[in-house]
Amino acid sequence: MPRRLAGPPAGPHGEDFSFVSPLMISMVMVAVGIYARLMKHAEAAMACLAVDPAILLVVVGILMFLITFCGCIGSLRENICLLQTFSICLTIVFLLQLAAGVLGFVFSDKARGKVSEIINNAVVHYRDDLDLQNLIDYGQKEFSCCGGISYKDWSQNMYFNCTADNPSRERCSVPYSCCLHAADQAVINTMCGQGMQAMNYLEASEFIYTNGCIDKLVNWIHSNLFLLGGIALGLAIPQLVGILLSQILINQIKDQIKLQLYNQQHRADPWH
Repeated sequence: MPRRLAGPPAGPHGEDFSFVSPLMISMVMVAVGIYARLMKHAEAAMACLAVDPAILLVVVGILMFLITFCGCIGSLRENICLLQTFSICLTIVFLLQLAAGVLGFVFSDKARGKVSEIINNAVVHYRDDLDLQNLIDYGQKEFSCCGGISYKDWSQNMYFNCTADNPSRERCSVPYSCCLHAADQAVINTMCGQGMQAMNYLEASEFIYTNGCIDKLVNWIHSNLFLLGGIALGLAIPQLVGILLSQILINQIKDQIKLQLYNQQHRADPWH
């Protein structure tokens, strides 16, 4: 492991402060993930997703911290090993993101099927977790939709199920977030979705959104491809810049090592 070289610095150490923000963000992610894991029940999230979001947040935060730590310490100490680790990890993350985007585009039908599965599971567990409930309500109001494919998908939920033997007071209903609200409505009627599943599409459309959220979400993605592309580019550029700068710094350090060895050899040469 090369020691820190004497003489002029191999790289602009003012840039070391650029590692502070990622380090802080990674620590916040770990803290939020640990808090969510300890304070909340994960059954509803696990039923909707393959991985507990809290655990995923902790893992991503730890990996982000380790990668940033390697870059920060490697830059400060001019350590080639840490800088190479930082560069390789960033390259792997970038390639994984690129592969995920390509696979999502190529296998869009399978991606749509997975999204449908997640939304349907979320509908089933709507009442099991308050945060999940708030997320679904926000999505239905934001996209002006109801259920996965249609408003009748809410019959999959045990509380909104439309069978005759369902004792729930919300039988054949939909959540209030499915309802059409007037712009000047000051108080929201949370029981506005009562009995809507018993109506046909034409009758229900006068009171609630009848279109499902899956098609709305797909249409939103298609109409905002430039925005999503800009976000993806905004995530990719810092990674590519980090890879480039780390390689430049590695080359500078290697040049300094070669120059130092050259000077040592010629100082020991009596004919020099």
